[in-house]
Amino acid sequence: MKTSDKGSISRREFLKRTGTAAAIGIAAAGCTPGRHRIQASGEVPGEMVFRTNPRTGDRVSLLGYGCMRWPMTTDGQGREVIDQEQVNRLVDTALASGVNYFDTSPVYCQGLSEKATAIALSRHPRESYFLATKLSNFSNWSRENSILMYRKSFENLMTDCIDYYLLHSVGNGGREHFDARYIENGMVDFLMAEREAGRIRNLGFSFHGNRESFDYVLGLHEKVHWDFVQIQMNYVDWRHAASRNVDAEYLYGELSRRGIPAVIMEPLLGGRLSKVPEYIAERLKSRDPYRSVASWAFRFAGTYPSVLTVLSGMTWMEHLEENIRTYSPLEPLTEEDLAFLEETAVLMMQYPTVPCNDCKYCMPCPYGIDIPAVLLHYNKCVNEGDIAQDPGSEDYRRARRAYLVGYDRAVEKVRQADHCIGCKQCIPHCPQSIDIPHELHRIARYVENLKRSGDSL
Repeated sequence: MKTSDKGSISRREFLKRTGTAAAIGIAAAGCTPGRHRIQASGEVPGEMVFRTNPRTGDRVSLLGYGCMRWPMTTDGQGREVIDQEQVNRLVDTALASGVNYFDTSPVYCQGLSEKATAIALSRHPRESYFLATKLSNFSNWSRENSILMYRKSFENLMTDCIDYYLLHSVGNGGREHFDARYIENGMVDFLMAEREAGRIRNLGFSFHGNRESFDYVLGLHEKVHWDFVQIQMNYVDWRHAASRNVDAEYLYGELSRRGIPAVIMEPLLGGRLSKVPEYIAERLKSRDPYRSVASWAFRFAGTYPSVLTVLSGMTWMEHLEENIRTYSPLEPLTEEDLAFLEETAVLMMQYPTVPCNDCKYCMPCPYGIDIPAVLLHYNKCVNEGDIAQDPGSEDYRRARRAYLVGYDRAVEKVRQADHCIGCKQCIPHCPQSIDIPHELHRIARYVENLKRSGDSL
């Protein structure tokens, strides 16, 4: 029986699309305390790979949907909003192909992600997907505000149970900051009680920070019993993590040793591993001309057995379809492949990109600067060889023009780097610990030098 929403999909049609043969034994309204969710058996088109959560028995798709980069549009008043129609199509395709893990947050898409994700998913049986969201109490971590944010997520997501709940972006600020956000206000104890009551099924944390912070929070495992941990892992960060982040080899190893499932974020390093310099792309293609550049990164993340799911913020249908193909089924990397990617990572480190992952946690800028767009354009030009350095070189004029013309197209003039006053409000919000004002000022000086050198465009 179809719902009144003309865009909805009936349960029978959904099960038909996904090739599901068995009914699912838990009420659609939410989670029953003490019961394990039983995922449907049977193959899905393309044979999506699933991993079993050893703590709950959840059968989770190896490809997870990161809901941080939903497609955007503008409404009748010119305001930027999520393109709900496109989100619905993406979610329908994902579910029909076996993807069943959806990760969001109260702060994603400028606070719009949870509702948009829920609208798309509510058109499907509740037992057909897992919901993950976070306690993103970055700016106000009082107990009152934290509990309010927690309860608001249930309202936004239209559910009475959250399958995977995370303390968001643990590690930045060290032990004292973690204690203030989660221990001193009693939120860890509160969330443990919520898990006991069945309103949370799995409790974990996402991590960005140094090793000392990771060891401290993971050391709470004897008390909290972390059900999962979300880490940044890709073939560059495996042994070459930038800034204050920790090599993923260490993070994954510590989780695996304790039997804690790992959820992977940033498998493409904020998209940089899908937009590599031409020389790197040719290197990957020469090893396997039939695979995309991005697929190497997804295969890397999926190869490790303690990985429960690999999140990807898939804005466009072609990205979703490609990632589904990579994991339907997964062809794990060989030891030779892993060695090849380590060599590739070393080569990648020679290119001075800014470690921006386009998470937009730094936004909105109080002075209107489009920080991610500025940094991503710079990274794009680095990867494409369009950084003009020597005015005497033959390639200088071409690279200069490519950078300046592309910059004006990518970022409105009133939102460019030269408007940064160095207020530093963005720095505490950056999970990569980038000194954003420093980078903006550096790019602004570079742009000014380009404009002063040479003829008009």
